[in-house]
Amino acid sequence: MKPSYYTILAIFVFVTFARAQNISKDALGLRLANSEGFGAEISYQHAFTEHNRLELNLGLSNGKKYDGLKLSALEEWVWKAIGNLNWYLGAGGGIASYNYDYNDLSGSNINDNYTFLFLAAIGGLEYNFNAPFVLSLDIRPELGLSDSNFRNDNFEFDIGIGLRYQF
Repeated sequence: MKPSYYTILAIFVFVTFARAQNISKDALGLRLANSEGFGAEISYQHAFTEHNRLELNLGLSNGKKYDGLKLSALEEWVWKAIGNLNWYLGAGGGIASYNYDYNDLSGSNINDNYTFLFLAAIGGLEYNFNAPFVLSLDIRPELGLSDSNFRNDNFEFDIGIGLRYQF
């Protein structure tokens, strides 16, 4: 059975206009992911309207061989799915900086710095509890705008879980 154009149009209109009515003005918490060595990011969201918001993430990393700092900014559009469940899409970018300091196999000390810009997109689901917390699951692909040796393919596919306090 082939879906009619009216069915496809009705679904499109429903998805477009069924906007979320319960995103908070501000939310602060953590986003846990495997983003180039940044396991946890401090995450802040600020709503511009009841349908879109800004998300800022700050990741700090202190590894055995490297230190890093990563800042991302994304504008997100939020739609209501069902009940307290919302879905969102967004785009943005950021900057990252890494400092490597280690000894290679020959015993020579290597000290390299990499700083690069990146473009990012985001898509995910979030659940607003009746308490002031929101739990999210998202996918954030990133495209690095650098030819550094650190990022071999300049592409990172990041999956994250977030828990934020809404106020």
